[in-house]
Amino acid sequence: MSHFDIVRQSKPAKSFRVASVMGTYDLQTEHISERFVGDIDLPEKWNVGLIVGRSGTGKTTIATELFGEKIIRGGQNYTHECLLDDFPASATMSEIYQALTAVGFASPPDWLKSYHVLSNGEKMRCDIARAMVENKEMFVFDEFTSVVDRNIAKVASLAIQKAIRKNDRQFIAVTCHHDVQDWLMPDWVFNTDTMTFSKFNLEEQKKNRPALQLDIVATDHKRKYWEMFKKYHYLTGEFNASAHVWLAFVNGNLAGFCSFIAFPHPTQKNIWKAHRVVVFPDYQGVGVATNMLKVCADELTRRGKKVTLTSSNIAMIQALKKSPLWKCVRIGRMSKPTNASYDKHLAQSFSCNKITAAFEYKGIR
Repeated sequence: MSHFDIVRQSKPAKSFRVASVMGTYDLQTEHISERFVGDIDLPEKWNVGLIVGRSGTGKTTIATELFGEKIIRGGQNYTHECLLDDFPASATMSEIYQALTAVGFASPPDWLKSYHVLSNGEKMRCDIARAMVENKEMFVFDEFTSVVDRNIAKVASLAIQKAIRKNDRQFIAVTCHHDVQDWLMPDWVFNTDTMTFSKFNLEEQKKNRPALQLDIVATDHKRKYWEMFKKYHYLTGEFNASAHVWLAFVNGNLAGFCSFIAFPHPTQKNIWKAHRVVVFPDYQGVGVATNMLKVCADELTRRGKKVTLTSSNIAMIQALKKSPLWKCVRIGRMSKPTNASYDKHLAQSFSCNKITAAFEYKGIR
């Protein structure tokens, strides 16, 4: 058990302004003193902890006293034009890819940017991914989700806790926002509003966690929406005008884009192939892409189509290999075809000369 009894006292130098405030508001020096007393009884085995409470209740002070050297604060030590170069020099590219993807930051075009031009949500995920790559067994994130939209905070919390548990790390979020608790599903919580410590069962929290509302709808406004998503696509901004397009909304907010095209296979008919699958970075890591693909593939299958997908995106390949709905039929470097029409579609996909995986949909029949 970690007991703390922390006293913080400010002793302002005597000045006209100090004297003016103290006199106007009848302040004494003891009014500038704060004391925080409590106990944090960490479980023997845990992965996610939460220190939460209103501003001014001692969250950061307590976290610093108990876990000072473990605290990471966003934006520290990012000096390169490409954020990948801010990861440890000893880390392999595979380790960096996997960490970024695990925390829901699976947007290769954004990996090439400077950390300082990312959105607040992307910065937070990048900070946590880098801590994982640095092999920090335990780390504390101060001001967790404090500067992101609350809907995005929930999605990010869900993705991050999955990554922490999958990699068996210990992570403590320090925040004034109680709403992340349902999505982080912490093993323990210290509430600085009441100075109380509580332990929680993960499986019970999973049963009671609010569901993310995911709606997937078809749209005829293909170009309009593709213009919003194309910069996040990992290969190219090209788009086939004949594609059928679906959109994903998370809790009413636009989150994903999915399109399929009729594919002119040299020997088979009625084949439809995934053309563009894109999820906004703030909504990655919680299954939006795989759910979009399922809904679209089910609809096409009901129309008598055979549904396929070829991807070189690491996160997509890993997700579909785990899914019983998709059968992996090939992994390797795509060979150059001889059929002219077939070749044209492959060239547009930008998949030639890349390591790819091909899948067939085996969902409904």
